[in-house]
Amino acid sequence: MKALVKTADRFGNLEIQNKQEPTPGKNQVKIKIKYAGICGSDIHTYEGHYKVGVPVTLGHEFSGEIVEVGAGVDRFKVGDRVTSETTFSVCGECEYCQSKDYNLCNHRKGLGTQQDGGFANYLIARQESLHLLPVNVDDQSAAMTEPLACTHHAVAKTEINKGDLAIVIGPGPIGLLTAQVAKSRGAKVVITGLTNDKIRLDKAKELGIDYVVNTQEQDIKELVNSLTNGYGADIVFECSGAVPAARQGLNLLRKKGQYSQVGLFATPEISFDLEKIIQKEIRVVGSRSQKPADWEPSLLLMNDGSVNARALVTHEFNITQWEEAYQVIKSGEAIKVLLTPVTD
Repeated sequence: MKALVKTADRFGNLEIQNKQEPTPGKNQVKIKIKYAGICGSDIHTYEGHYKVGVPVTLGHEFSGEIVEVGAGVDRFKVGDRVTSETTFSVCGECEYCQSKDYNLCNHRKGLGTQQDGGFANYLIARQESLHLLPVNVDDQSAAMTEPLACTHHAVAKTEINKGDLAIVIGPGPIGLLTAQVAKSRGAKVVITGLTNDKIRLDKAKELGIDYVVNTQEQDIKELVNSLTNGYGADIVFECSGAVPAARQGLNLLRKKGQYSQVGLFATPEISFDLEKIIQKEIRVVGSRSQKPADWEPSLLLMNDGSVNARALVTHEFNITQWEEAYQVIKSGEAIKVLLTPVTD
């Protein structure tokens, strides 16, 4: 089979290889890939900013169909439409594993990072990580369950009351999903972006987000004050990973507000206004990836129409067209790009 493999660190080193079809072991299944999404971390990996266990087939957002089951698999069968958590193995012994916070296990190995992922015809996943696709979740949407689970994880770490004003900074795929999840919890949602985010801001309007703001054209502080009698927003989800956005988020929050950092910064050390956190008694929370408890609720949100993930897909390419996919992402033309396998 053909697979898109990161062969070495640094920029590039991503190539199509012919690989042996994998065989499932005990408590594992073999999945025929239908679609696999390109994540921001895949871009960072390609560019050499994010290290993985090379050589490895990338791709950790995917949907597919089970074509073979290993010994001990008793909850799934050949023909099942599924997606899978990215967790391939964990230590199983630390306190994080005991509470199924697998995203925090120091020994965790993930699909598409340390274990071959979904930019291929087939992959191997463990039974514990599998989820059946509900009837109303199509294959394209299902390939976005992982990023949706990440946003569900971020929103679940905050307290949202009906009518709270939530601000989502950054209208990329994660921001657009976060906005929909927050809205499903009863929040009034403001999503912000810049002039070069026009395609994504237009998509936010199409999705029915309450307020869509280009902060280079509209005074976001004035809008928030008008909506909250001058108090400020209840919650800010910073999804862009931009330092000015983080500063803006703290400024827009009310006293006793909540600040959730979802986006990753280019460098880990940034200038952050701790004085504002102290004086306004802001509660700050980080959100790393997702955990098992986030997956079924995410599938239900898509199944009942609360979240429209399919609407974010703007481009589809096969895995041999990586360079084209990369260019539409970097140009800002794309919102979400899905890859499909190629036959030998």
